[in-house]
Amino acid sequence: MIYIIDHQDSFTWNVVHQFSKFDKVYCSNYFEINQKKLDKSDTIVFSPGPGSPKDYSFTSKIYKKYKGKKKLIGICLGYQQILFNEKAKIVQQKNIYHGYQSRVKVTNESKLFKNNQIFKVGRYHSLKLLEPFKSNNIKISMRCAKSNIPMGIEDLKNKIYGFQFHPESFLTENGNFIIKKILSA
Repeated sequence: MIYIIDHQDSFTWNVVHQFSKFDKVYCSNYFEINQKKLDKSDTIVFSPGPGSPKDYSFTSKIYKKYKGKKKLIGICLGYQQILFNEKAKIVQQKNIYHGYQSRVKVTNESKLFKNNQIFKVGRYHSLKLLEPFKSNNIKISMRCAKSNIPMGIEDLKNKIYGFQFHPESFLTENGNFIIKKILSA
């Protein structure tokens, strides 16, 4: 079962519909976590949402509790939440991307996708990962082809994956392929 934590975002139900193509999904509001279902889940998805990672302290507790024990996937704010918990700095970016389609390029750090593979993705964010970012296990797996900012992460050892973009967006080509690849990893 996939447990999706809703950070009160209008995209969350699109995420639920996309993930339900691959497994049973349970979704709850950030403020109403069902601990029994969370414990039974195989995968936890941190949804997009407004604000910044520091606004969601309970999600940080969930991340720390299940890191290395369950597959963890972060989308947009959820991606930032993962990085924030790994001591990364999440900052305001110069350009705001709400409803933009960009090309992302797979890096040679990715173990799931082909090096230099290009995806067109939907972006809805004003924050980004500040580099340099050092981690023993988390690798930058995708970057914006134009600006080179990090757009995806992988940590195969701890089963952690994340995207700054929205794989469920109609602006993202191959979104189902990306999610299926991660769920089967």
